[in-house]
Amino acid sequence: MIETLLMMKTRRRRISTYAGLFVLAAIAISGARVAQPASIGSQTVEQPKRHWYEIGRASWYGGSFQGHPTASGENYNMTDLTCAHRSLPLGTLVRVTNLVNHKSVVVRVNDRGPMLASRVIDLSYAAAHFLAVNGTAKVRLEILRDATTLAEMQYPSTGDGAQPADR
Repeated sequence: MIETLLMMKTRRRRISTYAGLFVLAAIAISGARVAQPASIGSQTVEQPKRHWYEIGRASWYGGSFQGHPTASGENYNMTDLTCAHRSLPLGTLVRVTNLVNHKSVVVRVNDRGPMLASRVIDLSYAAAHFLAVNGTAKVRLEILRDATTLAEMQYPSTGDGAQPADR
């Protein structure tokens, strides 16, 4: 009788072990298929990538900080297109769009801030002037992930294959 009970326990363990391995294999296989790009015929369709953006109030800082060191170690220059952000890595390029007049500018994160919790970014004087920000403005921030995006902004595609003139 005891031998029969032990055999049943061993059998249950073996079955549950196989069932567990089967479930893990099914999860691994289905996960691998999800991670691969979809293909249609001979073309591979890339999955859309997540796009980071942030909407909030922007302010600017100018003359009283001129020449003072920033978090990146460089001295603040109010005529450069730079900004301060709380969490984006220093050196990140960010497109800032004024949501009232739809003007946009690309700035580089070189400092930490803003100090007020109601603000999402502090712009240099030059960036604020370019966006026509008087005091504060509602803005949208977008990270520029690659150099191609920046190049397209500097040299828009004309569609006729023409290359930008050498400067």
